[in-house]
Formats: sequence, C-alpha cells, structure tokens
Amino acid sequence: MQKELGISFIFVTHDQEEALTMSDTVVVMNDGVIQQIGSPEDIYNEPKNRFTASFIGESNIIDAVMKKDYLVHFEGIDFECVDKGFNSNQEVDVVIRPEDIILAKEEVGAINGVVTDITFKGVHFEIIVMVNDKEYIIHSTDRQEVGTRVSINFDPDEIHVMRK
Repeated sequence: MQKELGISFIFVTHDQEEALTMSDTVVVMNDGVIQQIGSPEDIYNEPKNRFTASFIGESNIIDAVMKKDYLVHFEGIDFECVDKGFNSNQEVDVVIRPEDIILAKEEVGAINGVVTDITFKGVHFEIIVMVNDKEYIIHSTDRQEVGTRVSINFDPDEIHVMRK
C-alpha cells in the first residue's frame, strides 16, 4: 500500500524481522529513548550499543578493550578490526553475530573452546561453545558433537566495536 500511494509510513512493531524486511529506515527505541536510527543493514551490522545489538537479532556481546584504532583486545588476544575513533585502552563492547563465527578444529582458529550444546534449527545448527567462562552462540551448517574441542574464528570486519 505504501508503494502504491508513494507516501511515508510510520510502522510500529516489536517484531525485529518485520522491521528489518519492511523498512527503509529503522528507529530502535528503549523506554522512549532513541538508541539508533539507520538502514536495516546498518542497524543489524553496525549496532551502536549493547541494547540495539541484543534487541535486533542474536549477538555475542563481549567485554573488550580498544587498544588503538583497528586493534581490539578480548579473550586475552589482540584482534585486528575495522573500527577507529576510540581512545587508547578504552573499555568497549564487541558484538559478533552467530552467523559470522567460523568453527575450526582445535588450535586452528583464534580462540579455543568446547561445544556444550547443539540445537538443530532447520537451515543451520545453533552451537554453543564455552570459551573460558563465556558462551559463544554460533550458527553453522557443520554439525558438532557436545564435548568436542574446537576453535572459533572470525574476520576483522565481523568484529563490531561499540561504546559501553
């Protein structure tokens, strides 16, 4: 109807998938306060804060330290990233989407862990990998057995750094 009439619509929904598929611009609000405004792709791929990252889609949100532009530290490792504009050694949150994590054999990837749960979701498996005391949610078409030791990996552009 909106395309036929050629006018702007405001559509209020709590269904994230509906918001992402029907909108040109998404406004994410929390208790009446705007958290982020952007295209559906920007909202999903570049969340500005922990609330937006967890509200829109599943997320692995990790406490981290931005060492310098393009270098973030978490899980005891320095990772190259594509983010800049933070203070040196600034505490930040990192979000990595479950579909952006690559599973590998133990010691092949960046971070080692153990598979603690697996759920078949139809088009993929949802795999929980425990790394130290942190659970990582991973979406993969490769089935893993509970108890398997694995490594997880991700590309620098899949690490999204957000201000705390």
